[in-house]
Amino acid sequence: MRVADILRQKGTHTATVPPEASVNQVVELLREYGYGALVVSSDGSTIEGIVSERDIVRALGLRSDLLSIPVSEIMTSPVFTCEPTDRTEQLMAQMTERRIRHLPVEIDGKLSGLVSIGDVVKYRVSELEHETQAMQEYIQHGR
Repeated sequence: MRVADILRQKGTHTATVPPEASVNQVVELLREYGYGALVVSSDGSTIEGIVSERDIVRALGLRSDLLSIPVSEIMTSPVFTCEPTDRTEQLMAQMTERRIRHLPVEIDGKLSGLVSIGDVVKYRVSELEHETQAMQEYIQHGR
């Protein structure tokens, strides 16, 4: 399965936040939408950074004024990205190796979706279930 297959089922809408948004605004958006990360973008399509729950937690102990500072001060940049043609196995390896949970999808340098480790696992499990079912049918019925 490829990233494009995940996006076809999941959709391509990706929540973004401008770099000057406060961490407090980011926390509210993460809570409101139930997301684990937001792409930081001035124009909604250029990827300038990504801010995750982990980034916020890491900064908690370092900044007493955390909620009032701009997200650009705690975001992760540069951002690792993926493309629609990448396979789920590649994503799993990249996410595991880099210890990241979210990969923005990029086409021609523009944001076109966001894939989380949960998305990858969900669609990989679905793929394995289909393969198992096909094998069982073949063994039972020779089809």
